[in-house]
Amino acid sequence: MPRVCELEVYRLVLPYGRRPESILVRLTDYGGMTGWGEVVDPGPGTWPVLVERLGKELIGVDWEHPDELGEIPGGPAADMACWDLWARMRGVPLAHALGGSRTSLMATVRIGADRNLDSLVARVNRHVCAGYAHVTMDVHPGWDIEPLRAVRQAYPALGIGLDARSAYTDVGALEALDAYAPSVIERPFATPGGLADHADLQERVAAPVLLEVSSERELDEAVAVGAGRALLIRPAALGSLRGVRRVHDGAVAAGWQIACAGGQGTGLARAATVAAASLPGCTLPCDVAEPPRSAQIVTPPVGASGGVVAVPLTQPGLGHDIDETRVRRLAKESHRA
Repeated sequence: MPRVCELEVYRLVLPYGRRPESILVRLTDYGGMTGWGEVVDPGPGTWPVLVERLGKELIGVDWEHPDELGEIPGGPAADMACWDLWARMRGVPLAHALGGSRTSLMATVRIGADRNLDSLVARVNRHVCAGYAHVTMDVHPGWDIEPLRAVRQAYPALGIGLDARSAYTDVGALEALDAYAPSVIERPFATPGGLADHADLQERVAAPVLLEVSSERELDEAVAVGAGRALLIRPAALGSLRGVRRVHDGAVAAGWQIACAGGQGTGLARAATVAAASLPGCTLPCDVAEPPRSAQIVTPPVGASGGVVAVPLTQPGLGHDIDETRVRRLAKESHRA
């Protein structure tokens, strides 16, 4: 039975790109076992909630299973830490604790819009040569038919997903892309209020329309109107791994396919995404591209090798060792309770 005696919270500034932030939570129980969690690009209220409320809710409290804790203050970082602690105490991988059955996952790699078609095809070629059998291309009005045609002609057998990033208003423009056999059409229109357009598009195309939701209610509404045939799960958006399992089960019951994706961060959030993607309904390629090595705190690193992501099954919990020295070096602020 876990019983937390110490809570540590770290705010990290990551050394890449626009220097994003990440917040880590470390829980320690009375036997010395630890559990870790992460939230990437946290909202402004996340830090004060974790510092002021989480310790009051968890320290000294007996619990048998993370589901008993309900909505934990601090969202996905705290929830992940509880699951990691619970799984480590029982000596089971987090993937198995969630009900996952996969030992490896097909990965996708995201390809942003490029300067020209030759450059785009060259980038895709590098990933194909690295072993990827699936890519996800960003498309938007003015950059869609021609780049998709160029990649499809160069690689007839390649799996190609399209991420429209809610940029479209015209169903017809997206319908034309279906002629090039995309594996999915992701986030075609802005929501809420756009489910009718999603349903219209799904009726017109063979490719599954891939929707992202933040609750079971949103999934139920989308299923009811036939707004898609595939679900994108981002564990952080659902707030808890319990929520991940519920929307997974709802999508499977509706006959939808599922893909998983997660923020880069330090590798911890990606590790939780890998565990979620091991669930039996997650049959679409997952997006767990390796975070920059300068930011990683986990060993082994989280990422794809030859287009495949291994699900860690030889260690309990998240399945990765944490470089605590590196955590402290990257932290710009910390709190202990």
